[in-house]
Amino acid sequence: MISRRDGHLLWVGGPVPPGADAITLGPLVSVRRACAGDDHLLAHEAAHVEQWRRLGVFGFLRRYVGAYCWLRVRGYGHWAAYRRIPLEVEAEWAARRGDRTNST
Repeated sequence: MISRRDGHLLWVGGPVPPGADAITLGPLVSVRRACAGDDHLLAHEAAHVEQWRRLGVFGFLRRYVGAYCWLRVRGYGHWAAYRRIPLEVEAEWAARRGDRTNST
């Protein structure tokens, strides 16, 4: 099911890479059904939507994939490299700020 949400499209039950709960491609967030109620995850993915808008397709992919590849070359494993991608760190902080705002 695809719905509009806060300036982006949310596809619950759409395709998601193995090992991930969601993926953002431009204005589209695809999330596993089991994770559709995870407000923190959805806030994290919404931050990625804003990054795509700010950087554009090529800018986002260059920074995201470039950082991941650089970290892997430096010896980090997949998950360690993924968690250190600056755009992932930024999205995580944005989601945490949103969580704190929602809990008060």
